[in-house]
Amino acid sequence: MLNNGQQIGHYKIRSAIGAGGMGEIYLAQDTRLERRVALKILPEKFTADSDRLNRFVREAKSASALNHPNIITIYEIGEIDGTNFIATEFIEGETLRDRLTGGKMPLDELLSIAVQTSEALAAAHAAGIIHRDVKPENIMIRRDGYVKVLDFGLAKLTEKQNPISDLEAETRKLALTMPGMVMGTAAYMSPEQTRGLANIDARTDIWSLGVVLFEMLTGHVPFAGETVSDVIASILKTDMPHLSKCVDDCPAELERIVTKALQKDREERYQVIKDLALDLKSLRRELEFSAEFDRITYGGDKNLTVEMPKQHTTVAETGKRFSLNNALLILSLAGLLFSGLWWFFIGVNKSSETPEAASLKTVEIVSWSSSPGEFYSVGTFSPD
Repeated sequence: MLNNGQQIGHYKIRSAIGAGGMGEIYLAQDTRLERRVALKILPEKFTADSDRLNRFVREAKSASALNHPNIITIYEIGEIDGTNFIATEFIEGETLRDRLTGGKMPLDELLSIAVQTSEALAAAHAAGIIHRDVKPENIMIRRDGYVKVLDFGLAKLTEKQNPISDLEAETRKLALTMPGMVMGTAAYMSPEQTRGLANIDARTDIWSLGVVLFEMLTGHVPFAGETVSDVIASILKTDMPHLSKCVDDCPAELERIVTKALQKDREERYQVIKDLALDLKSLRRELEFSAEFDRITYGGDKNLTVEMPKQHTTVAETGKRFSLNNALLILSLAGLLFSGLWWFFIGVNKSSETPEAASLKTVEIVSWSSSPGEFYSVGTFSPD
C-alpha cells in the first residue's frame, strides 16, 4: 500500500480508492497538469508474474487506442523505480454494482446505462477490440448519469487468434487460485468463453451485456451456482429464466432483446452490438413517447403522469399502461387521418366546381297527373 503524500513520478498520492485483481487504485494529483487522476498500481510482488504484467500493459494499450466518451480515458502508462502504473481520468460516481445494491432500478435509467454501455462496446469492436470482461464492476456511472466502461485487462484484438493456452487458460488458472474474484466474472462469461474456445469474437461481449441487462431488471444473474464449476455448468446447460416470470409486466420488447442477447448459440445472438444498441434506443424512444402521451392525456394527475427523464418509470408502471396507450394513440391517429381526408375531398369537390356552375341554381318542378294511366313530368328553371 502507498501512503498519502507519497510521490510516484509527477503523481502525488491523495488517498486509496480500492483494489482489484490487477492491482491497487489510488486518487492522485497530477502535479504537472494540476488535475486529479486515478492511478492504478501493479504491486511489486506481481511484477515478476509475466501474465499479470502483460495483462496490465494490455489494459492500458487497449483502452488508450479508443477514443469514445463512454470509455475511460488513459493518460499515461509507465514504470518508475520498479513500480508499474496506469494513470486514467478520475470518475466521480459509483459502479453499476454499487448502484444495483440500491434497489430496483427505474426503467429509463436502466435503458440509459444499457445504451451507453452498448455504444462504448460498439466503438471498441469497431477498433477490433473485444472487452471480454463486461460486468457491473467495470461499468462506472458518473453523478450526472454518464457511463464509463472500465478495465480492458482481458481485452483481445480480433485480428489475432490467441491460442487456448493464453487468456482463457489464464482465466481458468485464476479460477483455481482466486475463486472469490473470478466467481463474479464467471457469471458473465459467454458459453464459448467458458469452454475455452480459441476463436472468441465480439459476440461474447453481447452475451455479457445481456447478463448485465438481466441482472439490472431482476437483481440477480440468470445463471448461478455455488462454485465456478456450477456457474459454468449452468451457463452451458440451463435455459435462461423467462423475464416475464421474474419481473412483473416486463415490456415484451425488452424481454425479446435480452433473450436474443443470451442465446447460447452465438449464431442466434445479435451478430453485432450496434443492432442491440439500436433496439434498445428504439425501445427507449417508444417508452418516452408513451410517457409523454400519458402526461398530455391524464394532465396533472401525479398518479397517472410520468415525466421523462426527471421522473422515473419502473418496469411495472410502464407495462400496465403500454397496451392502453398504444390503442389510444392508434385511435387518435386514425381520427386525425379520417378528418384530414374528409376536408381534403371536400376541398377538391369545391375547387372543381366552375363559377358558372356555382352561380346557376336550378329548381326541379314535378307535376303529377291525376288521371289514371298518366305519368308525371319534370321541369327545371333558374331563379335568375
